[in-house]
Amino acid sequence: MGSGRRKTFGTAGEAALSQWMAENARVRWVEHPEAWTAEADLIARLDLPLNLDQSKRNAFRPRLKELRAQARQRARERPVTS
Repeated sequence: MGSGRRKTFGTAGEAALSQWMAENARVRWVEHPEAWTAEADLIARLDLPLNLDQSKRNAFRPRLKELRAQARQRARERPVTS
């Protein structure tokens, strides 16, 4: 759903995603003397399967890319709503 290039899950889907994130996602922060280097350092050390942009060594990456491409295609086929 959505106009232009941005896709959304619609009101119900966004609510379901928000609920899932509240139950499953975690956020952490830490002071770092060179904060601008922390993200790259962590990504290099951790296995982050949902980060397709920078986590290229995860075995699930090809499948996730495929699933995301399929989801984008399905979204393009749906009518635009607000």
